[in-house]
Amino acid sequence: MDGPKRPRVLLVPFPLQGHITPMLQLGTILHARGISVTVLHPEFNSPNASNHPEFTFLPLSDNLSRNKATLSNAFQFISAMNVNCREPFQEYMDQMMELQELEGRVACVIYDSIMHFAESVATQFDLPSLVLRTTSAANLLAYHVILRLHEQNLLPLPESKLDDAVPELGFLRYKDLPYSISSKIPEPILEFLPSSFNIRSSKAVIWNTVDTLEKSPLTGLQQLYQVPFFTIGPIHKTTPPHNPTSLIKEDTNCITWLDKHAPNSVIYVSLGSLATIDAQELIETAIGLVDSEQPFLWVVRPNSVKGSEWMESLPDELARGIETRGFVVKWAPQKEVLAHFAVGAFWSHCGWNSTMEGISGGVPMICRPFFADQMVNSRYLINEWRVGIELENAEDSRMIVKNAIRRLLVDEEGKEMRQRSQEMKQKLEICVQEGGSSYNSLENLTQFILSM
Repeated sequence: MDGPKRPRVLLVPFPLQGHITPMLQLGTILHARGISVTVLHPEFNSPNASNHPEFTFLPLSDNLSRNKATLSNAFQFISAMNVNCREPFQEYMDQMMELQELEGRVACVIYDSIMHFAESVATQFDLPSLVLRTTSAANLLAYHVILRLHEQNLLPLPESKLDDAVPELGFLRYKDLPYSISSKIPEPILEFLPSSFNIRSSKAVIWNTVDTLEKSPLTGLQQLYQVPFFTIGPIHKTTPPHNPTSLIKEDTNCITWLDKHAPNSVIYVSLGSLATIDAQELIETAIGLVDSEQPFLWVVRPNSVKGSEWMESLPDELARGIETRGFVVKWAPQKEVLAHFAVGAFWSHCGWNSTMEGISGGVPMICRPFFADQMVNSRYLINEWRVGIELENAEDSRMIVKNAIRRLLVDEEGKEMRQRSQEMKQKLEICVQEGGSSYNSLENLTQFILSM
Protein backbone atom coordinates (compact mmCIF):
# COMPACT_ATOMS: atom_id res chain seq x y z
CA MET A 1 0.00 0.00 0.00
CA ASP A 2 2.47 2.59 -1.25
CA GLY A 3 1.94 6.32 -0.84
CA PRO A 4 1.53 8.32 -4.03
CA LYS A 5 4.85 10.14 -3.71
CA ARG A 6 7.03 7.15 -2.93
CA PRO A 7 9.86 6.87 -5.50
CA ARG A 8 9.69 3.76 -7.65
CA VAL A 9 12.29 1.43 -9.11
CA LEU A 10 11.63 -0.87 -12.05
CA LEU A 11 13.24 -4.31 -11.79
CA VAL A 12 13.85 -6.41 -14.91
CA PRO A 13 14.98 -9.96 -14.03
CA PHE A 14 16.23 -12.67 -16.37
CA PRO A 15 13.71 -15.53 -15.99
CA LEU A 16 15.87 -18.33 -14.61
CA GLN A 17 15.98 -19.26 -10.92
CA GLY A 18 19.54 -18.13 -10.25
CA HIS A 19 18.73 -14.68 -11.65
CA ILE A 20 15.18 -14.18 -10.36
CA THR A 21 16.14 -14.93 -6.75
CA PRO A 22 18.68 -12.12 -6.19
CA MET A 23 16.54 -9.61 -8.13
CA LEU A 24 13.46 -10.25 -5.96
CA GLN A 25 15.64 -10.20 -2.84
CA LEU A 26 17.01 -6.82 -3.91
CA GLY A 27 13.43 -5.59 -4.42
CA THR A 28 12.51 -6.67 -0.88
CA ILE A 29 15.51 -4.79 0.51
CA LEU A 30 14.71 -1.58 -1.38
CA HIS A 31 11.01 -1.74 -0.49
CA ALA A 32 11.93 -1.96 3.19
CA ARG A 33 13.88 1.28 2.70
CA GLY A 34 10.93 3.26 1.43
CA ILE A 35 11.11 2.61 -2.31
CA SER A 36 8.21 1.21 -4.35
CA VAL A 37 9.03 -1.76 -6.55
CA THR A 38 7.59 -2.74 -9.93
CA VAL A 39 8.82 -6.00 -11.44
CA LEU A 40 8.62 -6.20 -15.24
CA HIS A 41 9.18 -9.86 -15.98
CA PRO A 42 8.95 -12.14 -19.04
CA GLU A 43 5.95 -14.46 -19.12
CA PHE A 44 8.37 -17.38 -19.27
CA ASN A 45 8.99 -18.61 -15.69
CA SER A 46 6.83 -15.88 -14.20
CA PRO A 47 7.48 -15.33 -10.48
CA ASN A 48 4.58 -15.96 -8.11
CA ALA A 49 3.15 -12.49 -7.45
CA SER A 50 1.26 -13.70 -4.37
CA ASN A 51 4.59 -14.26 -2.62
CA HIS A 52 5.33 -10.53 -2.88
CA PRO A 53 2.10 -8.56 -2.41
CA GLU A 54 4.17 -5.45 -1.75
CA PHE A 55 5.39 -5.40 -5.38
CA THR A 56 3.61 -4.56 -8.61
CA PHE A 57 4.16 -7.28 -11.24
CA LEU A 58 3.82 -6.52 -14.96
CA PRO A 59 4.27 -9.40 -17.45
CA LEU A 60 6.26 -8.85 -20.65
CA SER A 61 4.95 -10.80 -23.61
CA ASP A 62 7.96 -12.82 -24.81
CA ASN A 63 6.55 -15.40 -27.29
CA LEU A 64 8.78 -17.93 -25.53
CA SER A 65 6.54 -19.14 -22.74
CA ARG A 66 5.87 -22.53 -24.31
CA ASN A 67 9.51 -23.15 -25.13
CA LYS A 68 12.01 -24.77 -22.82
CA ALA A 69 15.27 -22.99 -22.03
CA THR A 70 18.09 -25.54 -22.31
CA LEU A 71 21.85 -25.27 -22.34
CA SER A 72 21.88 -26.09 -26.06
CA ASN A 73 19.63 -23.15 -27.00
CA ALA A 74 20.62 -20.76 -24.19
CA PHE A 75 22.13 -18.02 -26.33
CA GLN A 76 19.37 -18.06 -28.93
CA PHE A 77 16.91 -17.90 -26.02
CA ILE A 78 18.70 -14.87 -24.53
CA SER A 79 18.76 -13.10 -27.88
CA ALA A 80 15.06 -13.74 -28.49
CA MET A 81 14.21 -12.58 -24.96
CA ASN A 82 15.93 -9.23 -25.55
CA VAL A 83 14.20 -8.71 -28.89
CA ASN A 84 10.70 -9.86 -27.88
CA CYS A 85 10.47 -8.07 -24.51
CA ARG A 86 11.57 -4.68 -25.77
CA GLU A 87 8.26 -3.47 -27.23
CA PRO A 88 6.01 -4.48 -24.29
CA PHE A 89 8.56 -2.89 -21.94
CA GLN A 90 8.39 0.35 -23.94
CA GLU A 91 4.59 0.33 -23.75
CA TYR A 92 4.63 -0.06 -19.95
CA MET A 93 7.21 2.70 -19.71
CA ASP A 94 4.96 5.05 -21.69
CA GLN A 95 2.12 4.43 -19.26
CA MET A 96 4.22 4.75 -16.12
CA MET A 97 5.88 7.98 -17.16
CA GLU A 98 2.45 9.51 -17.78
CA LEU A 99 1.21 8.40 -14.34
CA GLN A 100 4.19 9.59 -12.29
CA GLU A 101 2.23 12.36 -10.59
CA LEU A 102 -0.26 9.81 -9.29
CA GLU A 103 1.92 6.76 -8.66
CA GLY A 104 5.24 8.36 -7.72
CA ARG A 105 8.23 9.20 -9.84
CA VAL A 106 10.24 6.44 -11.49
CA ALA A 107 13.74 6.81 -10.05
CA CYS A 108 15.57 4.23 -12.18
CA VAL A 109 15.58 0.87 -13.93
CA ILE A 110 17.58 -1.98 -12.38
CA TYR A 111 18.10 -4.77 -14.88
CA ASP A 112 19.82 -8.14 -14.92
CA SER A 113 22.96 -7.79 -17.05
CA ILE A 114 21.53 -10.33 -19.54
CA MET A 115 18.38 -8.20 -20.12
CA HIS A 116 20.28 -5.35 -21.77
CA PHE A 117 17.28 -4.16 -23.80
CA ALA A 118 16.05 -2.52 -20.59
CA GLU A 119 19.03 -0.14 -20.52
CA SER A 120 18.35 0.91 -24.09
CA VAL A 121 14.67 1.66 -23.39
CA ALA A 122 15.52 3.47 -20.14
CA THR A 123 17.91 5.73 -22.08
CA GLN A 124 15.10 6.45 -24.55
CA PHE A 125 13.02 7.80 -21.66
CA ASP A 126 15.93 9.71 -20.07
CA LEU A 127 15.84 7.37 -17.08
CA PRO A 128 19.01 6.20 -15.32
CA SER A 129 19.70 2.48 -15.25
CA LEU A 130 21.71 0.25 -12.93
CA VAL A 131 23.03 -3.26 -13.64
CA LEU A 132 22.55 -6.16 -11.24
CA ARG A 133 25.30 -8.76 -11.63
CA THR A 134 24.05 -12.13 -10.39
CA THR A 135 27.39 -13.92 -10.78
CA SER A 136 30.75 -13.38 -9.11
CA ALA A 137 33.11 -10.56 -10.03
CA ALA A 138 35.75 -13.17 -10.89
CA ASN A 139 33.38 -14.70 -13.44
CA LEU A 140 32.91 -11.39 -15.23
CA LEU A 141 36.67 -10.89 -15.30
CA ALA A 142 36.94 -14.39 -16.79
CA TYR A 143 34.58 -13.27 -19.60
CA HIS A 144 36.94 -10.37 -20.23
CA VAL A 145 39.89 -12.78 -20.52
CA ILE A 146 38.06 -14.83 -23.18
CA LEU A 147 37.24 -11.67 -25.13
CA ARG A 148 40.86 -10.49 -24.94
CA LEU A 149 42.19 -13.85 -26.16
CA HIS A 150 39.70 -13.81 -29.05
CA GLU A 151 40.62 -10.25 -30.05
CA GLN A 152 44.31 -11.23 -30.02
CA ASN A 153 43.59 -14.25 -32.26
CA LEU A 154 44.94 -16.63 -29.61
CA LEU A 155 41.96 -18.98 -29.73
CA PRO A 156 41.59 -21.90 -29.82
CA LEU A 157 44.21 -22.34 -27.09
CA PRO A 158 46.36 -25.49 -27.34
CA GLU A 159 45.40 -28.27 -24.93
CA SER A 160 48.93 -28.10 -23.48
CA LYS A 161 48.22 -24.61 -22.09
CA LEU A 162 44.89 -25.32 -20.38
CA ASP A 163 46.53 -26.02 -17.01
CA ASP A 164 48.44 -22.71 -17.11
CA ALA A 165 47.36 -19.93 -14.75
CA VAL A 166 45.40 -17.00 -16.21
CA PRO A 167 47.60 -13.91 -15.53
CA GLU A 168 44.69 -11.64 -14.61
CA LEU A 169 43.13 -14.21 -12.29
CA GLY A 170 46.04 -15.68 -10.38
CA PHE A 171 45.34 -19.31 -9.51
CA LEU A 172 42.50 -19.66 -12.05
CA ARG A 173 43.55 -21.91 -14.93
CA TYR A 174 42.53 -21.49 -18.56
CA LYS A 175 40.46 -24.68 -18.28
CA ASP A 176 38.47 -23.05 -15.46
CA LEU A 177 37.14 -20.26 -17.71
CA PRO A 178 33.34 -20.22 -18.20
CA TYR A 179 33.54 -21.54 -21.77
CA SER A 180 35.96 -23.98 -23.34
CA ILE A 181 38.71 -22.17 -25.27
CA SER A 182 40.52 -25.27 -26.59
CA SER A 183 38.17 -25.42 -29.57
CA LYS A 184 36.48 -22.79 -31.72
CA ILE A 185 34.03 -20.77 -29.66
CA PRO A 186 30.53 -20.87 -31.19
CA GLU A 187 29.32 -17.62 -32.74
CA PRO A 188 26.35 -17.20 -30.33
CA ILE A 189 28.78 -17.15 -27.39
CA LEU A 190 31.02 -14.61 -29.11
CA GLU A 191 27.97 -12.40 -29.66
CA PHE A 192 26.81 -12.83 -26.07
CA LEU A 193 30.09 -12.04 -24.28
CA PRO A 194 30.56 -8.39 -25.37
CA SER A 195 26.86 -7.75 -24.80
CA SER A 196 27.03 -9.12 -21.26
CA PHE A 197 30.30 -7.36 -20.45
CA ASN A 198 29.19 -3.93 -21.71
CA ILE A 199 27.28 -1.79 -19.18
CA ARG A 200 26.57 0.91 -21.82
CA SER A 201 25.17 4.05 -20.17
CA SER A 202 24.33 2.41 -16.81
CA LYS A 203 25.14 4.59 -13.82
CA ALA A 204 26.31 1.86 -11.41
CA VAL A 205 26.82 -1.87 -10.93
CA ILE A 206 25.18 -3.78 -8.06
CA TRP A 207 26.99 -6.94 -6.99
CA ASN A 208 25.76 -9.89 -4.93
CA THR A 209 29.26 -10.32 -3.54
CA VAL A 210 31.44 -9.10 -0.70
CA ASP A 211 34.55 -6.93 -0.81
CA THR A 212 36.49 -9.31 1.42
CA LEU A 213 35.70 -12.31 -0.81
CA GLU A 214 36.60 -10.80 -4.17
CA LYS A 215 38.88 -7.86 -3.51
CA SER A 216 41.24 -8.51 -6.43
CA PRO A 217 38.61 -9.17 -9.18
CA LEU A 218 36.55 -6.17 -8.02
CA THR A 219 39.64 -3.94 -8.15
CA GLY A 220 40.38 -5.14 -11.68
CA LEU A 221 36.82 -4.52 -12.84
CA GLN A 222 36.63 -1.09 -11.19
CA GLN A 223 39.49 -0.03 -13.45
CA LEU A 224 37.44 -1.11 -16.48
CA TYR A 225 34.14 0.44 -15.36
CA GLN A 226 34.27 4.06 -14.29
CA VAL A 227 30.99 3.91 -12.35
CA PRO A 228 30.16 3.22 -8.67
CA PHE A 229 30.15 -0.38 -7.47
CA PHE A 230 27.71 -1.44 -4.75
CA THR A 231 28.80 -4.76 -3.23
CA ILE A 232 25.77 -5.64 -1.10
CA GLY A 233 26.16 -9.41 -0.77
CA PRO A 234 25.24 -11.86 0.44
CA ILE A 235 21.85 -10.43 -0.58
CA HIS A 236 19.91 -13.27 1.06
CA LYS A 237 21.38 -12.34 4.47
CA THR A 238 19.75 -8.90 4.30
CA THR A 239 16.26 -10.12 3.39
CA PRO A 240 13.72 -11.60 5.84
CA PRO A 241 14.21 -15.34 6.50
CA HIS A 242 10.87 -16.23 4.88
CA ASN A 243 11.13 -14.41 1.56
CA PRO A 244 10.01 -16.98 -1.06
CA THR A 245 11.58 -16.63 -4.49
CA SER A 246 11.62 -20.24 -5.69
CA LEU A 247 9.98 -21.19 -8.99
CA ILE A 248 9.68 -24.79 -7.74
CA LYS A 249 7.57 -25.86 -4.76
CA GLU A 250 9.83 -26.45 -1.75
CA ASP A 251 9.40 -29.58 0.36
CA THR A 252 9.73 -28.38 3.96
CA ASN A 253 9.35 -31.89 5.40
CA CYS A 254 13.11 -32.21 5.07
CA ILE A 255 13.58 -29.73 7.94
CA THR A 256 11.71 -32.05 10.31
CA TRP A 257 13.95 -34.89 9.10
CA LEU A 258 17.08 -32.80 9.72
CA ASP A 259 15.90 -31.98 13.24
CA LYS A 260 16.40 -35.65 14.17
CA HIS A 261 20.10 -35.70 13.32
CA ALA A 262 23.25 -34.76 15.18
CA PRO A 263 25.13 -31.51 14.47
CA ASN A 264 27.30 -31.53 11.31
CA SER A 265 26.31 -35.12 10.46
CA VAL A 266 24.30 -34.71 7.23
CA ILE A 267 25.48 -34.04 3.70
CA TYR A 268 23.09 -31.93 1.64
CA VAL A 269 23.17 -32.64 -2.11
CA SER A 270 21.68 -30.24 -4.64
CA LEU A 271 22.85 -29.53 -8.18
CA GLY A 272 20.73 -26.44 -8.80
CA SER A 273 17.83 -25.64 -11.09
CA LEU A 274 19.35 -26.38 -14.54
CA ALA A 275 22.01 -29.11 -14.43
CA THR A 276 21.13 -32.58 -15.66
CA ILE A 277 22.84 -35.94 -15.15
CA ASP A 278 22.47 -39.29 -16.90
CA ALA A 279 21.01 -42.43 -15.34
CA GLN A 280 24.46 -43.92 -14.70
CA GLU A 281 25.62 -40.90 -12.71
CA LEU A 282 22.38 -41.05 -10.70
CA ILE A 283 23.14 -44.67 -9.80
CA GLU A 284 26.81 -43.99 -9.00
CA THR A 285 25.79 -41.03 -6.84
CA ALA A 286 23.18 -43.08 -5.00
CA ILE A 287 25.61 -45.93 -4.30
CA GLY A 288 28.29 -43.51 -3.13
CA LEU A 289 25.83 -41.78 -0.79
CA VAL A 290 24.64 -45.08 0.72
CA ASP A 291 28.19 -46.52 0.99
CA SER A 292 29.45 -43.40 2.79
CA GLU A 293 27.34 -44.55 5.77
CA GLN A 294 26.45 -40.90 6.46
CA PRO A 295 22.92 -39.46 6.51
CA PHE A 296 22.09 -37.42 3.41
CA LEU A 297 19.44 -35.00 2.18
CA TRP A 298 19.31 -35.34 -1.61
CA VAL A 299 17.52 -32.99 -4.00
CA VAL A 300 16.59 -34.67 -7.28
CA ARG A 301 14.63 -32.30 -9.50
CA PRO A 302 11.95 -33.74 -11.78
CA ASN A 303 13.39 -34.22 -15.31
CA SER A 304 16.95 -33.62 -14.05
CA VAL A 305 17.92 -37.20 -14.98
CA LYS A 306 18.18 -37.60 -18.75
CA GLY A 307 15.53 -39.92 -20.11
CA SER A 308 13.66 -40.15 -16.79
CA GLU A 309 10.81 -38.33 -15.11
CA TRP A 310 12.51 -38.65 -11.75
CA MET A 311 14.34 -41.60 -10.07
CA GLU A 312 12.59 -44.58 -11.65
CA SER A 313 15.89 -45.82 -13.13
CA LEU A 314 17.22 -46.75 -9.66
CA PRO A 315 17.18 -50.51 -8.85
CA ASP A 316 14.74 -51.43 -6.06
CA GLU A 317 17.48 -52.62 -3.70
CA LEU A 318 19.33 -49.32 -4.04
CA ALA A 319 16.11 -47.35 -3.52
CA ARG A 320 15.59 -49.24 -0.23
CA GLY A 321 19.14 -48.33 0.84
CA ILE A 322 18.39 -44.68 0.18
CA GLU A 323 15.24 -44.83 2.30
CA THR A 324 17.24 -46.31 5.20
CA ARG A 325 19.94 -43.64 5.34
CA GLY A 326 18.71 -40.66 3.34
CA PHE A 327 15.83 -38.33 2.56
CA VAL A 328 15.08 -37.42 -1.06
CA VAL A 329 13.04 -34.38 -2.12
CA LYS A 330 12.25 -32.75 -5.45
CA TRP A 331 13.24 -29.30 -4.15
CA ALA A 332 14.34 -27.96 -0.76
CA PRO A 333 14.25 -24.63 1.08
CA GLN A 334 18.00 -24.33 0.58
CA LYS A 335 18.80 -21.29 2.74
CA GLU A 336 17.01 -22.89 5.69
CA VAL A 337 18.73 -26.22 5.05
CA LEU A 338 22.21 -24.72 4.93
CA ALA A 339 21.57 -22.82 8.15
CA HIS A 340 20.47 -26.02 9.94
CA PHE A 341 22.74 -27.36 12.69
CA ALA A 342 22.62 -30.93 11.29
CA VAL A 343 24.13 -30.04 7.89
CA GLY A 344 27.89 -30.59 7.88
CA ALA A 345 28.64 -30.56 4.14
CA PHE A 346 27.11 -29.34 0.88
CA TRP A 347 27.55 -31.15 -2.45
CA SER A 348 26.89 -28.39 -4.96
CA HIS A 349 27.02 -27.44 -8.63
CA CYS A 350 28.65 -24.19 -7.42
CA GLY A 351 26.19 -21.71 -8.92
CA TRP A 352 26.81 -18.29 -7.39
CA ASN A 353 23.68 -18.19 -5.21
CA SER A 354 24.48 -21.64 -3.82
CA THR A 355 28.11 -20.65 -3.31
CA MET A 356 27.13 -17.57 -1.31
CA GLU A 357 24.53 -19.50 0.67
CA GLY A 358 26.99 -22.29 1.45
CA ILE A 359 29.66 -19.86 2.66
CA SER A 360 27.07 -17.92 4.68
CA GLY A 361 26.00 -21.18 6.32
CA GLY A 362 29.57 -22.02 7.29
CA VAL A 363 29.32 -25.34 5.44
CA PRO A 364 32.29 -26.88 3.54
CA MET A 365 31.48 -27.97 0.00
CA ILE A 366 31.97 -30.78 -2.47
CA CYS A 367 32.28 -29.05 -5.85
CA ARG A 368 30.71 -30.60 -8.95
CA PRO A 369 30.52 -27.75 -11.51
CA PHE A 370 28.73 -28.29 -14.82
CA PHE A 371 28.96 -25.13 -16.95
CA ALA A 372 29.50 -21.35 -17.18
CA ASP A 373 30.45 -19.56 -13.94
CA GLN A 374 30.32 -22.77 -11.91
CA MET A 375 33.90 -23.69 -12.87
CA VAL A 376 35.19 -20.29 -11.72
CA ASN A 377 33.27 -20.49 -8.42
CA SER A 378 34.46 -24.04 -7.81
CA ARG A 379 38.09 -23.05 -8.28
CA TYR A 380 37.69 -20.18 -5.79
CA LEU A 381 36.02 -22.43 -3.22
CA ILE A 382 38.82 -25.00 -3.49
CA ASN A 383 41.96 -22.91 -4.00
CA GLU A 384 41.30 -19.37 -2.79
CA TRP A 385 38.94 -19.81 0.15
CA ARG A 386 39.92 -23.46 0.88
CA VAL A 387 36.44 -24.50 1.94
CA GLY A 388 35.75 -26.95 -0.89
CA ILE A 389 37.05 -30.16 -2.43
CA GLU A 390 36.79 -31.16 -6.06
CA LEU A 391 34.66 -34.04 -7.30
CA GLU A 392 36.05 -35.08 -10.66
CA ASN A 393 34.24 -37.52 -12.95
CA ALA A 394 31.84 -38.65 -10.22
CA GLU A 395 29.76 -40.48 -12.80
CA ASP A 396 32.65 -42.97 -13.27
CA SER A 397 33.17 -44.02 -9.67
CA ARG A 398 30.96 -44.47 -6.64
CA MET A 399 34.19 -44.67 -4.60
CA ILE A 400 35.02 -41.04 -5.43
CA VAL A 401 31.63 -39.99 -4.08
CA LYS A 402 31.95 -42.11 -0.94
CA ASN A 403 35.47 -40.85 -0.17
CA ALA A 404 34.59 -37.18 -0.77
CA ILE A 405 31.67 -37.38 1.67
CA ARG A 406 33.75 -39.10 4.35
CA ARG A 407 36.57 -36.59 3.90
CA LEU A 408 34.22 -33.78 4.89
CA LEU A 409 31.99 -35.48 7.48
CA VAL A 410 34.35 -37.96 9.16
CA ASP A 411 38.03 -37.17 8.55
CA GLU A 412 40.19 -34.55 10.23
CA GLU A 413 40.43 -32.67 6.91
CA GLY A 414 36.70 -32.00 7.08
CA LYS A 415 36.92 -30.64 10.62
CA GLU A 416 39.65 -28.21 9.58
CA MET A 417 37.68 -27.12 6.53
CA ARG A 418 34.54 -26.67 8.65
CA GLN A 419 36.53 -24.41 10.95
CA ARG A 420 37.61 -22.25 8.00
CA SER A 421 34.00 -22.22 6.76
CA GLN A 422 32.79 -21.01 10.14
CA GLU A 423 35.41 -18.25 10.14
CA MET A 424 34.24 -17.12 6.69
CA LYS A 425 30.63 -17.21 7.88
CA GLN A 426 31.49 -14.91 10.77
CA LYS A 427 33.26 -12.47 8.45
CA LEU A 428 30.23 -12.29 6.17
CA GLU A 429 27.93 -11.73 9.14
CA ILE A 430 30.07 -8.76 10.17
CA CYS A 431 29.84 -7.38 6.61
CA VAL A 432 26.02 -7.26 6.65
CA GLN A 433 25.74 -5.85 10.17
CA GLU A 434 25.57 -2.12 10.83
CA GLY A 435 28.93 -0.57 9.97
CA GLY A 436 30.00 -3.53 7.83
CA SER A 437 31.10 -3.12 4.20
CA SER A 438 27.97 -4.64 2.65
CA TYR A 439 25.68 -2.76 5.06
CA ASN A 440 27.37 0.54 4.17
CA SER A 441 27.26 -0.27 0.46
CA LEU A 442 23.52 -0.94 0.70
CA GLU A 443 22.97 2.36 2.50
CA ASN A 444 24.96 4.12 -0.23
CA LEU A 445 22.95 2.36 -2.94
CA THR A 446 19.67 3.48 -1.35
CA GLN A 447 20.84 7.09 -1.22
CA PHE A 448 22.16 6.83 -4.78
CA ILE A 449 18.73 5.73 -6.03
CA LEU A 450 16.86 8.35 -3.99
CA SER A 451 19.12 11.10 -5.30
CA MET A 452 18.38 10.35 -8.96
